[in-house]
Amino acid sequence: MSKERFQFLDRAEAEKLGELKEERIKVNRSAKVVKGGRRFSFSALTVVGNQDGVVGYGFGKAKEIPMAMQKAFKDGKKHLVRVPRVETTIPHEIEGRFGASKVRLVPAAAGTGIIAGGTVRAVLELAGVKDVLTKAYGSTNPINLVKATLNGLARLRRREDVEALRDVRLEVQN
Repeated sequence: MSKERFQFLDRAEAEKLGELKEERIKVNRSAKVVKGGRRFSFSALTVVGNQDGVVGYGFGKAKEIPMAMQKAFKDGKKHLVRVPRVETTIPHEIEGRFGASKVRLVPAAAGTGIIAGGTVRAVLELAGVKDVLTKAYGSTNPINLVKATLNGLARLRRREDVEALRDVRLEVQN
Protein backbone atom coordinates (compact mmCIF):
# COMPACT_ATOMS: atom_id res chain seq x y z
CA MET A 1 0.00 0.00 0.00
CA SER A 2 1.43 3.37 -0.96
CA LYS A 3 1.58 6.21 1.53
CA GLU A 4 -1.34 8.47 0.64
CA ARG A 5 -0.85 12.14 1.37
CA PHE A 6 -3.81 14.41 1.76
CA GLN A 7 -3.90 18.17 1.57
CA PHE A 8 -4.24 20.12 4.77
CA LEU A 9 -6.01 23.47 4.62
CA ASP A 10 -3.61 26.34 4.01
CA ARG A 11 -3.12 29.10 6.58
CA ALA A 12 -5.37 31.63 4.80
CA GLU A 13 -8.29 29.16 4.69
CA ALA A 14 -7.73 28.20 8.33
CA GLU A 15 -7.86 31.89 9.38
CA LYS A 16 -11.28 32.32 7.66
CA LEU A 17 -12.82 29.51 9.74
CA GLY A 18 -13.03 31.68 12.86
CA GLU A 19 -13.77 29.91 16.14
CA LEU A 20 -12.30 26.41 16.47
CA LYS A 21 -13.22 24.05 19.29
CA GLU A 22 -10.62 21.84 20.93
CA GLU A 23 -10.94 18.50 22.71
CA ARG A 24 -8.17 16.86 24.71
CA ILE A 25 -7.67 13.22 23.81
CA LYS A 26 -4.63 12.18 25.82
CA VAL A 27 -1.98 13.68 28.07
CA ASN A 28 1.10 11.54 28.61
CA ARG A 29 3.67 12.05 31.34
CA SER A 30 7.23 10.92 30.84
CA ALA A 31 10.07 11.08 33.35
CA LYS A 32 13.78 11.64 32.96
CA VAL A 33 15.86 10.52 35.93
CA VAL A 34 18.56 13.04 36.83
CA LYS A 35 20.92 13.50 39.77
CA GLY A 36 18.35 15.34 41.90
CA GLY A 37 15.41 13.01 41.15
CA ARG A 38 12.91 12.79 38.34
CA ARG A 39 12.14 15.50 35.78
CA PHE A 40 8.69 15.21 34.28
CA SER A 41 7.59 16.37 30.86
CA PHE A 42 4.17 16.12 29.24
CA SER A 43 2.84 15.45 25.76
CA ALA A 44 -0.72 16.33 24.77
CA LEU A 45 -2.87 15.10 21.88
CA THR A 46 -5.84 17.28 20.95
CA VAL A 47 -8.45 17.33 18.20
CA VAL A 48 -9.42 20.70 16.73
CA GLY A 49 -12.52 21.42 14.62
CA ASN A 50 -15.37 23.78 13.86
CA GLN A 51 -18.16 21.12 13.96
CA ASP A 52 -19.01 22.08 10.37
CA GLY A 53 -16.84 19.96 8.08
CA VAL A 54 -13.32 20.92 9.19
CA VAL A 55 -11.23 18.90 11.66
CA GLY A 56 -7.57 18.33 12.53
CA TYR A 57 -5.27 17.04 15.23
CA GLY A 58 -2.35 18.52 17.14
CA PHE A 59 0.45 17.13 19.27
CA GLY A 60 2.50 19.22 21.69
CA LYS A 61 5.22 18.58 24.25
CA ALA A 62 6.29 20.76 27.18
CA LYS A 63 7.41 20.75 30.82
CA GLU A 64 3.87 21.64 31.98
CA ILE A 65 0.43 20.41 30.88
CA PRO A 66 -1.07 23.83 29.93
CA MET A 67 1.90 24.65 27.69
CA ALA A 68 1.68 21.20 26.04
CA MET A 69 -2.05 21.78 25.43
CA GLN A 70 -1.38 25.22 23.91
CA LYS A 71 1.25 23.78 21.58
CA ALA A 72 -1.09 20.95 20.59
CA PHE A 73 -3.89 23.42 19.75
CA LYS A 74 -1.50 25.54 17.66
CA ASP A 75 -0.28 22.39 15.87
CA GLY A 76 -3.90 21.32 15.30
CA LYS A 77 -4.59 24.51 13.34
CA LYS A 78 -1.85 23.43 10.89
CA HIS A 79 -3.33 19.95 10.36
CA LEU A 80 -6.92 20.77 9.35
CA VAL A 81 -8.74 18.78 6.67
CA ARG A 82 -12.13 19.36 5.04
CA VAL A 83 -14.65 16.53 5.55
CA PRO A 84 -17.37 16.01 2.91
CA ARG A 85 -20.75 15.22 4.46
CA VAL A 86 -24.15 14.20 3.13
CA GLU A 87 -26.74 15.75 5.47
CA THR A 88 -25.68 14.40 8.89
CA THR A 89 -23.51 11.47 7.81
CA ILE A 90 -20.61 10.59 5.52
CA PRO A 91 -21.03 9.94 1.76
CA HIS A 92 -19.85 6.31 1.71
CA GLU A 93 -18.18 3.53 3.68
CA ILE A 94 -14.39 3.86 4.05
CA GLU A 95 -11.50 2.42 6.02
CA GLY A 96 -8.78 4.72 7.34
CA ARG A 97 -5.37 3.31 8.21
CA PHE A 98 -2.34 4.53 10.07
CA GLY A 99 0.39 2.32 11.48
CA ALA A 100 -1.20 -0.74 13.09
CA SER A 101 -4.58 1.01 13.50
CA LYS A 102 -7.54 0.65 11.17
CA VAL A 103 -10.82 2.52 11.54
CA ARG A 104 -13.89 1.56 9.52
CA LEU A 105 -16.45 4.35 9.01
CA VAL A 106 -19.96 3.43 7.83
CA PRO A 107 -22.75 5.93 7.00
CA ALA A 108 -25.82 5.66 9.22
CA ALA A 109 -29.46 6.75 9.08
CA ALA A 110 -30.44 10.08 10.63
CA GLY A 111 -30.94 9.79 14.40
CA THR A 112 -28.44 6.94 14.85
CA GLY A 113 -25.80 9.12 16.51
CA ILE A 114 -22.07 8.52 16.63
CA ILE A 115 -21.39 4.89 17.48
CA ALA A 116 -17.67 5.04 18.26
CA GLY A 117 -15.06 4.81 20.99
CA GLY A 118 -13.86 7.96 22.77
CA THR A 119 -10.95 8.81 20.48
CA VAL A 120 -12.77 8.30 17.17
CA ARG A 121 -15.93 9.93 18.59
CA ALA A 122 -14.04 13.15 19.42
CA VAL A 123 -12.73 13.44 15.83
CA LEU A 124 -16.17 12.82 14.30
CA GLU A 125 -17.98 15.24 16.66
CA LEU A 126 -15.57 18.05 15.86
CA ALA A 127 -15.87 17.25 12.14
CA GLY A 128 -19.63 17.82 12.37
CA VAL A 129 -20.64 14.24 11.52
CA LYS A 130 -23.73 13.32 13.57
CA ASP A 131 -24.71 9.84 12.35
CA VAL A 132 -22.04 7.20 11.72
CA LEU A 133 -21.08 3.67 12.73
CA THR A 134 -17.41 2.91 13.39
CA LYS A 135 -15.19 0.02 14.32
CA ALA A 136 -11.51 0.22 15.29
CA TYR A 137 -9.22 -2.71 14.44
CA GLY A 138 -5.63 -3.36 15.45
CA SER A 139 -3.79 -0.94 17.70
CA THR A 140 -5.92 1.31 19.92
CA ASN A 141 -3.12 3.80 20.50
CA PRO A 142 -4.95 7.19 20.58
CA ILE A 143 -2.45 8.94 18.29
CA ASN A 144 -2.72 6.23 15.63
CA LEU A 145 -6.53 6.07 15.94
CA VAL A 146 -6.84 9.84 15.42
CA LYS A 147 -4.55 9.71 12.37
CA ALA A 148 -6.37 6.65 10.95
CA THR A 149 -9.76 8.37 11.39
CA LEU A 150 -8.49 11.53 9.69
CA ASN A 151 -7.00 9.41 6.90
CA GLY A 152 -10.43 7.90 6.24
CA LEU A 153 -12.28 11.23 6.47
CA ALA A 154 -9.81 12.98 4.13
CA ARG A 155 -10.29 10.30 1.46
CA LEU A 156 -14.10 10.62 1.38
CA ARG A 157 -15.62 11.89 -1.88
CA ARG A 158 -19.12 13.21 -2.56
CA ARG A 159 -21.08 11.94 -5.60
CA GLU A 160 -20.75 15.34 -7.36
CA ASP A 161 -16.95 15.34 -6.88
CA VAL A 162 -16.58 11.87 -8.41
CA GLU A 163 -18.91 12.74 -11.32
CA ALA A 164 -16.89 15.88 -12.08
CA LEU A 165 -13.58 14.03 -11.76
CA ARG A 166 -14.61 11.17 -14.08
CA ASP A 167 -16.82 13.33 -16.30
CA VAL A 168 -19.70 10.81 -16.08
CA ARG A 169 -23.13 10.61 -14.47
CA LEU A 170 -23.38 8.09 -11.61
CA GLU A 171 -26.64 6.22 -11.01
CA VAL A 172 -28.09 5.62 -7.57
CA GLN A 173 -28.45 1.93 -6.63
CA ASN A 174 -30.91 0.75 -4.02
